[in-house]
Amino acid sequence: MRNGFFKLVCGGGGTYLKVFLPKDGGKPVNIKELIEYFSRNNVEVDVSVLKKGLMEAASSQTGEYEFLLTPKTIADIKESYILTVSPDKMMAVARFYPPAGGGARITAEDFISELGYEGVKYGVLKDGLKKFFQRPVYCTDLVVAKGQPPRHGVDARIEYYFETDLSVKPTLKEDGSVDFFHLNTVSSCKKGDVLARLFPGDPGEAGMNISCERVNPRSIKQMVLKHERNAHLSEDKLEIISEVDGHVTLVDDRVFVSNVLEVENVDNSTGNIDYNGNVKVNGNVCTNFSVKAQGDIEVRGVVEGAYLEADGNIIIARGMNGMEKGILKAGGNVIAKYLENAKVNARGYVSTESILHSEVLAGTEVLVNGRRGFITGGKVSASSLIQVKTLGSPMGAATVVEVGTDPDMKQRLQQLQKLVTENQKAIDNIHPVLVAMAQKLSQKAGMKQDAVKNFQDMLKKEKQLKQELEEARKEINQLEKMLAGSDNARIEVSNEVYGGVQVCISDVSMTVKNRADHCRFVKSQGDVKINPL
Repeated sequence: MRNGFFKLVCGGGGTYLKVFLPKDGGKPVNIKELIEYFSRNNVEVDVSVLKKGLMEAASSQTGEYEFLLTPKTIADIKESYILTVSPDKMMAVARFYPPAGGGARITAEDFISELGYEGVKYGVLKDGLKKFFQRPVYCTDLVVAKGQPPRHGVDARIEYYFETDLSVKPTLKEDGSVDFFHLNTVSSCKKGDVLARLFPGDPGEAGMNISCERVNPRSIKQMVLKHERNAHLSEDKLEIISEVDGHVTLVDDRVFVSNVLEVENVDNSTGNIDYNGNVKVNGNVCTNFSVKAQGDIEVRGVVEGAYLEADGNIIIARGMNGMEKGILKAGGNVIAKYLENAKVNARGYVSTESILHSEVLAGTEVLVNGRRGFITGGKVSASSLIQVKTLGSPMGAATVVEVGTDPDMKQRLQQLQKLVTENQKAIDNIHPVLVAMAQKLSQKAGMKQDAVKNFQDMLKKEKQLKQELEEARKEINQLEKMLAGSDNARIEVSNEVYGGVQVCISDVSMTVKNRADHCRFVKSQGDVKINPL
């Protein structure tokens, strides 16, 4: 492929323009480019003559065409070029034009020197330029210099070799029941297991633009492995290794390995349990007893009128009959075969086959599936979704279901955002003072004891502010996720909803008057609407 180009020829009768047509799909000579060329070199031309000559040239069968441009003989024009530098200074492109009359040509050495005057000092393609000046190609863009782009690095990453998704839900079996014995919500580990591996970040390499200026690669995210008790780092700090047989969880980016306390029943033989790891009860938890755990609580039998509190999940394989005094409180999810006459509070979701005369509050969702799948009596609340087969009862048991944003949650988010702004402002004010004082200390300049104590107090204050800032941002992230989920808050009933059920969505409510089947309750235009599912 070759672009079309032109050449001025001075001879008898004036100055002629010789036009060479493009080959193999190249671009033809552009009239605008010609006019600009003549203007730069003070050549007066009649534009109408120029247009006519270019039109006649376009139909030439020989590949070139010459016509009288002006009866005047122009002065000699030396070989010239236009240099264009990209905005990021990573490339320079030159477009050359032929000499006219006795005009001189440019040498490769002269052109390279001129590039230096233009600020092009790095990446000049000298070999290509030498070839060009031996066999010039005009009216065509030629890359004359290229910068060295930076090699961008790769963020550090951590791979965890256990389940970190706290939203994992129990699965429905083919017969419609829920498999509560194989939940995969607790990750077991053995002594010596590698629990996490750090893949360090690659900072990349700086580049250089054609002005000989350093071009830095993008900043990368660095990470470190964090762990609590019952685990240690490998010598190279790249692996977390378990020191015990137990269960492993991820809390605030820290790997937490807990031993499992295993008992047959929680009754008179054990008394109340308060354990800093996971608790597994192979049998039942009897009335008036309590189980507290910093990890998960798993009960293979039934929970009666007892108190269970876990920082993690609570899993009850055969369900709970709380006898109007049973309480479940979970920092994670609550999963039970059924919930009857109980009070349940979960920061995550609640999953069960039935809820009867209970008060249930979930931070995200309440999922009542399985063969029965009913909510009858009591009050059930969730931030984003309640999913149930049958809602209410033919006997008209007082049943309230509500979804949507918790006003306290919005207020807490506003408080945290204000705290972040104030702490960041305080850190920005303290930091320059600390830098100046540290520089003074490093130069061994004399500082009074009071000034040194003030420096130490400011360091502690900055550390405290940064810690509060980090904790506030984590909580803001959690609240924003929960609030985002409430934007489309809804209640889904896959079978029937009976009259008398009170439905609340955010700040509006309605009482169902007549039975409805396969429906969804949503908030629309300031009211609760019932739509087909």
